[in-house]
Amino acid sequence: MPHFTYTTKLPTKFLSFELSVIDRYIATELSIFFLFAVGLLSSVSVAVGNISDLVYRTTEYNIPIPVAILIFCYQIPEYIAYALPISILLTTIVIFGRLNSNGELIAMQSVGISTYRILFPLLVLSSLVICLTFLLNELVVPTANYQANIIQNSFIPETELSLARTDIFYPEYIKEGTSKKLKNIYFAKKFANEKLYDVTIISWKKDRLKQIITAEQCEWNEGQQLWILKQAKINIISQNIAETKTEKLEQIKLKLSPAIFQMASRNRSPEEMNIWQARQYLNIIKYSGKKREINLFQVRIQQKLAFPFICWIFALVGSALGANSNRIGKAKGFGICVIIVFLYYFLGLAIGSLGIVGILSPFLAAWLPNIIGLTVGIRLLTLANS
Repeated sequence: MPHFTYTTKLPTKFLSFELSVIDRYIATELSIFFLFAVGLLSSVSVAVGNISDLVYRTTEYNIPIPVAILIFCYQIPEYIAYALPISILLTTIVIFGRLNSNGELIAMQSVGISTYRILFPLLVLSSLVICLTFLLNELVVPTANYQANIIQNSFIPETELSLARTDIFYPEYIKEGTSKKLKNIYFAKKFANEKLYDVTIISWKKDRLKQIITAEQCEWNEGQQLWILKQAKINIISQNIAETKTEKLEQIKLKLSPAIFQMASRNRSPEEMNIWQARQYLNIIKYSGKKREINLFQVRIQQKLAFPFICWIFALVGSALGANSNRIGKAKGFGICVIIVFLYYFLGLAIGSLGIVGILSPFLAAWLPNIIGLTVGIRLLTLANS
C-alpha cells in the first residue's frame, strides 16, 4: 500500500478541499482507468452496434467501401457520448473496489479522512465529464448523425430522412380563447430542392370548408413572405355545391404560413438535433395538432439536458458499491456495470415513454430516472460511510 503524506491538518469536514497527495493519487488512478474504460467501451459499442449493421448495408445496397468508412466515422461520436457516463461507473466500481480490498480506504479513514472527502477528486472528474458529454451531444453528435443519414440517403431510399420528405402533412390551427380551430390543412407529395410538389391546401372559415387549392409545385419566397404556386387550381366551395367555382392559374402568390416548408426542410429526428434546433422545430409544430410528436420533442429536449448528469449519479453509485465490496476485479466490475446500466436505461426508456404518451410531464419523464438514481446513490454512500 502506498505511503501517504497529507499536506494539511487532518480534515474532519467535507468542505476541506485543499489539494493533497491523496487527492492527486486518487485523481491519477481514476483518470488512467477512465481513459482505458472510454476506449474499451467505445470500441465494444461500435463493434456490436455499428460494424455488423454497416457490413449488411454495404453488401445489401452496394455502398462503396470509402463511403461506408465515412458513415462509420460519423457514427462514432454517438457511441463515445454514451460511453463517457458508463466509463465513470465502471471506473468508480473498479478503483474504489481496489482501494477497499487493499485496505487503503480504511487507512485513509483511520486518520480522520471521511468517505465524502475522499470522493472530492471523483466529483471533479465527473463534473468535467458532464461538461464534455453535454458539449459532445450538442456540438458533434447531432451533426454527425445527420451527415451519416444524408450520405446513406443516396444509397438507401428508405432512410428516415428520405421518408420524412415524402407525403408531408401539416394541419394549421388558430387559437380562439382557450380552444383551437382548424384553419388549413397542407399536404405535399414530396419536398426537394426547397420546393413542394403535388400540393393540396384545404382551408376552413368559421367551421365551414372554404376552398381547396392544388398545385403541381410551390416554393416559399422569403423576401416577400409569400407562397408561389405554379400550375395551380383554386376551388372555391359554396354552400350550394352547384355554385362551386374553379379557377386555373399558371402562377399565383398567396400569403400563407411557411411552417410546412420549415418543417420539411428541418425535418430531422431528435437525435439529429441539438437543443436549440429541437426547440426551433417545436415552435414550428406546436400548433400542428400533432400531440405525440410535440410530446416526443419536449421529452427529448429535457432528456438532452438530463443525460449528462447521470455521470454524478453513476459516480455516487459506483464509488459506494466499490467501497462496500471486499474484492471486486475488472471482470466483476464490468458485470456489475452492465447490470446497472441496463436497469437505468430500461427505467429511463419506460418513464420517457410515459411522457411521450402524455401520462407524465416532459420534465418528470426526463428527470425522474435521475432523481431516483440520485436517491439510491446517496443512500448507498451513506451506508458506506456509516
